[in-house]
Amino acid sequence: MGARTFVVVGGTSGLGLAVARLLVEEHRVAVLGDRPEEVAAVAGELGCAGVVCDTSSYDQVREAFAEVIDRYDTVDGVAACASVWAGGDLVDLPPERIRRAVEVNALGTTYVFREALQHLRRQGFGNLVYVGAMAVTRPRPGIPVYRATKSYGQSLVESLAEAQHSNQIKVMEVDPGPMPTRLQERVGDEFLDHVYALPEQVAPEVTRLLLLDPDDLYVSGERVLRADGRW
Repeated sequence: MGARTFVVVGGTSGLGLAVARLLVEEHRVAVLGDRPEEVAAVAGELGCAGVVCDTSSYDQVREAFAEVIDRYDTVDGVAACASVWAGGDLVDLPPERIRRAVEVNALGTTYVFREALQHLRRQGFGNLVYVGAMAVTRPRPGIPVYRATKSYGQSLVESLAEAQHSNQIKVMEVDPGPMPTRLQERVGDEFLDHVYALPEQVAPEVTRLLLLDPDDLYVSGERVLRADGRW
């Protein structure tokens, strides 16, 4: 199909950045991130478009997608990779961290899906890939809030996938195991897992789904588990 256009939400670090790096070799990419300096650095490094966007703000999400559409006219796929970490016992978590996790992981995901699907439906095709977490497949001690917010995203994917009534627009999910990214670092938590996957090992699965053609087999609602060998 030649070069296509992709939006990577949360594309300035971790898995999102790994996905953007794979896509930018042959396609047009716009990375969205909430920190201007990181967006500028990644856009400069990859030679792609960069848009500052805090996904907890619907207005910013709407404006970011409008900017990409204005620049490229169409969007072939959207990778929803943005997340906020909230690890620790519920009674030990500061209320502001709980609020931020819900704002980004739940509300932000909803806003991204809303805008993405609005544009995909307008053009009649496209792929939406949500990055969930293997932690939602079974309880994992120490991350009740993070797991709950990622479970919200999974539920949203399941409902939206069924609602499309067309294979032209696919809504899918990748659930990776623990990965050493900046999620924990940004809130001062240490990455404690000893067995894990690297973002570069999971990114090819996300890009595979993003690159599915409109006429490929019906896979909307598909969940891809990228286990780290432990579960």
